[in-house]
Amino acid sequence: MTDRLVPPQLTTKAIILGIALSMILAGANAYLGLFAGMTVSASIPAAVISMAILRLFRNSNILENNIVQTAASAGESLAAGVIFTIPALVILGYWDVFDYWWVSVIAGLGGLLGVLFTIPLRRSLIVEEGLAYPEGRATAEVLKVGEDPKSGIRQLVLAALTGALVKLGSSGLRLWSESAQAAGFVGNGIAYIGTNVSPALLSVGYIVGLNIATLVCVGGAISWFVAIPVYAMLYADTDPVLIQLIGSGADAVDVAFQIWTSQIRYLGVGAMLTGGVWALISMRGSLVSGIRSGLQQMSRRDAAPLDHTEQDMPMQLVLIGIVLFVVPIFFLYDNIHESIGLSISLPMTVIMVVAGFLFSSVAAYMAGLVGSSNNPISGITIATILFSSLLLLWLMGPGGAEGGIGPAAAILIGAVVCCAAAIAGDNLQDLKAGYILGATPWRQQVMQAVGVVSAVLVMAPILNLLLEAYGIGIPTEAKPNSLLAPQATLMASVAEGVFGAGLPWGMVGLGALIGVAIIAVDEHLKNTGAAWHAPVLAVAVGIYLPLELSVPIFLGGLIAHLVARKVASRPAAERERASRLGVLAAAGLITGEALLGIFLAVPIVMTGQPDVLAIAHEPLGGTPGLVIMAAIAFWMYRTGSRAGT
Repeated sequence: MTDRLVPPQLTTKAIILGIALSMILAGANAYLGLFAGMTVSASIPAAVISMAILRLFRNSNILENNIVQTAASAGESLAAGVIFTIPALVILGYWDVFDYWWVSVIAGLGGLLGVLFTIPLRRSLIVEEGLAYPEGRATAEVLKVGEDPKSGIRQLVLAALTGALVKLGSSGLRLWSESAQAAGFVGNGIAYIGTNVSPALLSVGYIVGLNIATLVCVGGAISWFVAIPVYAMLYADTDPVLIQLIGSGADAVDVAFQIWTSQIRYLGVGAMLTGGVWALISMRGSLVSGIRSGLQQMSRRDAAPLDHTEQDMPMQLVLIGIVLFVVPIFFLYDNIHESIGLSISLPMTVIMVVAGFLFSSVAAYMAGLVGSSNNPISGITIATILFSSLLLLWLMGPGGAEGGIGPAAAILIGAVVCCAAAIAGDNLQDLKAGYILGATPWRQQVMQAVGVVSAVLVMAPILNLLLEAYGIGIPTEAKPNSLLAPQATLMASVAEGVFGAGLPWGMVGLGALIGVAIIAVDEHLKNTGAAWHAPVLAVAVGIYLPLELSVPIFLGGLIAHLVARKVASRPAAERERASRLGVLAAAGLITGEALLGIFLAVPIVMTGQPDVLAIAHEPLGGTPGLVIMAAIAFWMYRTGSRAGT
């Protein structure tokens, strides 16, 4: 097929729509990630919205839709890279607010490097190895089917309104509590059960599926049903903090969360470290193959024209771009603090480049296996921050901890790497969709960069809005409903702990051993050909999260499983439609709740009153939330199971 016969792709309307959706979905995913510690792929919802809007124009085509979702999903992915790391600078107390230019430079350069790092890998991973890239394939199928987009957009809008109204009732008007939980003392031990009543969390579970959702909940059970009760039984009479809490009459819920905050969540740190290292080991062969393939393409000397589906961004331009983006990062690191000179900033830059390329490659490969939503970005970022912290401690000495300079420097290295890795996985997903549809790779790569830049423009304002309205990190008396930012809090703890702030290394080590055990189980499942797998990072996230967040994720996965069983005997076209509308319903609930969470922040910031919209103070507790969750769960099941009839 010649270029003249290829439908237009980079059109004005596609670029404008892609930019707008990138900004919107970046904001929504930023809220979700800070709240729940998990993000979801925006490719399918973006594709459906794009189809609905572009149908209003004449001469729109499927490749334009693909361009739009490429940019939109880049915004969502960049948000994940940002919120997993940069809030750690506020949690550490190094920043009071999110500086616009620092956030923009870190996120923008990191994201653009992620695009460039993965261009040499496209041929190896997509064409030669033919990795699945499940979300890319699903997006391509949605775009190819393109049937009844109005139905899809109606589904999305209805779900978004539902999610928004539930968020308004709980967080805005405070008619009911955002969680239902109970705990009690059993001897010296603690028994706890609880669940958040967020439709967004239910939807996350629906999208990731029962396998991953179950593993997240298993991780939660390890922490809250085993580790916390055992710790309480062993140390309730010797831990001075626990003695003071219990002596002051604190209830069992507060004691359980104290144990989790100070000790048990570090089991998740250890498990994530193990998972990050294992990811590198597992894909070493494919990583070498991808690099070799990219170098071979760069050294081509034949003048034979390539088909448009094989036209990547020129390798010479890729290398020039990497150099141009690395230089400002070096000056950024060199200006963190007056105590950091060339002897420190140069190694920081080298670490960033090497780790950025390696982990971008890991992320690109893992996305091909498990999808972008399940990609172990947090695990590989933790590994980067831990290594960076140890090296900086050696270079700076104990004085590096003064003023939080050392931990902040490690976080800034990890932030660039995390943004690059997040975009890398998404870039390959989008290129897989384009490969199936017959798109031109370089046009998608350009649009991926456009999506990154678009999201960068709104990230700092959104983060500042959420910080002032809700707070970020561990809840305080002033901000009792703060966004937990699980990954960022973890990154801060690791960096700070290395510089002498008392990281509980025993818990980290025990978590690492738990990670090894999970890897052994996963390998056994693979060797026996089992349908289920046990990726260690899914369990590690569950260990680190509060149980109340894991429970609705599991329930969402269970609903998706029941829907799949219900429609299993129907024709393939009906099953595909059921899957698509079910995912759209889930995506709508997430988008509605997340966007309203951002909108609610506006009056809170303007007035300085966290309860400015409250007309009650949770008089009904968590019961209404449970009822609403049950109703939404039933609706999601009916939507998915009846979609094909």
